[in-house]
Amino acid sequence: MATGGMSLTPPSANAYWYAGQLMSGDTLTLPRQDPGLLYGATVFTTLRVYDHHLDHPWTVWAAHQARLTRSLQTFHWVEPNWAQVRQGAETLASHFPVLRVTIFPDGRELILGRSLPPDLALKQTQGVTVWVADAEEYGRPLAAHKTGNYLGSWLALQAAQRAAAQEAVLVDDQDHWLETSTGNLWGWAAGQWWTPPLTAGLLPGVMRSRLLQGLQQQQQTVLTAAWTPQRVSQFSFLAYTNSVVEVVPIQTVLQGASSVNYNPDYGKVKQLTLAWQSIVG
Repeated sequence: MATGGMSLTPPSANAYWYAGQLMSGDTLTLPRQDPGLLYGATVFTTLRVYDHHLDHPWTVWAAHQARLTRSLQTFHWVEPNWAQVRQGAETLASHFPVLRVTIFPDGRELILGRSLPPDLALKQTQGVTVWVADAEEYGRPLAAHKTGNYLGSWLALQAAQRAAAQEAVLVDDQDHWLETSTGNLWGWAAGQWWTPPLTAGLLPGVMRSRLLQGLQQQQQTVLTAAWTPQRVSQFSFLAYTNSVVEVVPIQTVLQGASSVNYNPDYGKVKQLTLAWQSIVG
């Protein structure tokens, strides 16, 4: 049973923030006709809070808020009380390194906290196995927005895990790689970086934007072009990124009955990491 009020300081392990209230429990009561419940009609962002501060330059709270705002304005939904949203985020950031901030169409906010993946350091050094999904079975509607209707990505991730992989790669009907179920893709070939273009139909990730800016400031070439099967075969290094896991190299790609191995080059991981960390704010 959830309880309201501001008595939970510091937050307990099962604390969350909902509509201006710090709550505790494993359940949340929603109206039975809530469009967020019926249609997945919410927008959300997931961020990593560094040193427990929303204003830490690597947390980039403003960028996450801006992305939420763009989606809310596109959908003509009510913007939340941003001061109230920040209050909730700051309250939970004292306890959780990862926050998921969800906004409902009427402006209500729901903020959940969680821990970092326990095996994150291992993934960042050894790389992960990814499974290439079928475009006809798995996809994400409104790909340019991070909405609550994430079923296609979630199902692809479940299928990947059944194939002994840790991530899924989403593709279009021409087998062009788009993104993973949780992040944006990066490849290295012919002395330059590659990432799929937003026009292909993928999420403009906050980490992706920071990486593009950082690499360009370092005068490194980044090509945004369609990831055809032929182009993917030319990469010597692959990785995916998001605001929580930062940079994770891809060691093995499973597609159909075949598999391809890549070098989880620590030097390339470090290069991407230094690029996004160089951007302040």
